[in-house]
Amino acid sequence: MFKYSVGPWNVHEGADAYGPATRDSFSFEEKIKKFKDIGFDAIQFHDDDAVPNLNNMSEDAIIREAKELKSFLDGYGLKSEFVAPRLWMDPHTVDGGFTSNSKEDREFAIWRAKRSIDIARALDCNYIVLWLAREGTIVPESKSPSETVKRLVDALDIMLDYDKEIKVMIETKPNEPIDRSVCPTLGHALAVSAATKDPSRVGALLETAHAVLAGLDPAGEMGFALAMGKLWGVHLNDQNGMKFDEDKSFGVENLRSAFNQVKVLKEHNFCAGGEYIGLDVKAIRTQKRDVSFTHLENSLKITKMLEEKLNRYDYAFEKKCREERNYEALEMYVMELLMGTK
Repeated sequence: MFKYSVGPWNVHEGADAYGPATRDSFSFEEKIKKFKDIGFDAIQFHDDDAVPNLNNMSEDAIIREAKELKSFLDGYGLKSEFVAPRLWMDPHTVDGGFTSNSKEDREFAIWRAKRSIDIARALDCNYIVLWLAREGTIVPESKSPSETVKRLVDALDIMLDYDKEIKVMIETKPNEPIDRSVCPTLGHALAVSAATKDPSRVGALLETAHAVLAGLDPAGEMGFALAMGKLWGVHLNDQNGMKFDEDKSFGVENLRSAFNQVKVLKEHNFCAGGEYIGLDVKAIRTQKRDVSFTHLENSLKITKMLEEKLNRYDYAFEKKCREERNYEALEMYVMELLMGTK
């Protein structure tokens, strides 16, 4: 049975690069209560979602505030899925954090990573997510490609040494906000994992839209990582082509792709090992404040509808089509199932 997670940033004010906010904010507690009401099981956190202003706090104070958050979540019966250092928003990380050309900035990124681990442990959570937002280049000659990868591996090794139980999920993306990412696909993430001192504790998180931006099939990326035992998290959403990261509601653009993502997760009994199916979706900018959780409700509804279709999926017919190489029949079966005639 699937379990679901969501982050507070999934409910936002509608501002984008081309315009201001279009609706008022919700408080953190309002979001958490609504997430529980919708049916989520766990919360995703950036480090400063969990502990705002942590740059100006002592390490002991950060841990104390994280423990208070743990008690707050317990009151709603919610878990914490992961903590992710939000490196891309800080002045220290304009040129990347772990891979910056500045030693001081690399040290800052490590400090934030360690504090994220402290927060995760206080939240009774074993996972750190690294979305390597600015770990790459805009000008290709600005960094050595090989040295950049080595710096990332060094950072991971420091994190693994800092806490002997923590696990790290690398969330891949090929571009945006940078031009060339150091870790654009799950294949890159798994190669980086293999280069660390403890590959068993470095895995991957696949976001639907990020695979589309790389020109790849999201279900194929998931299947690749599952075959390697390395898919520890997913972020379901949708994407209209290879442009900017849209974070549309799951399944609204590419329904068959969404079906196959749920199919591969269900076939591998995803969530049985404590994993969560995460959403990373944004409300359309035109939404009014009182309906600005609808994108989350819709994404969950579509996921569960696809899961129900898979409960009726004829695997015997799939096997027969494979044996006969009658892929036209298999394809039509899937289309009829999705269109409600099967």
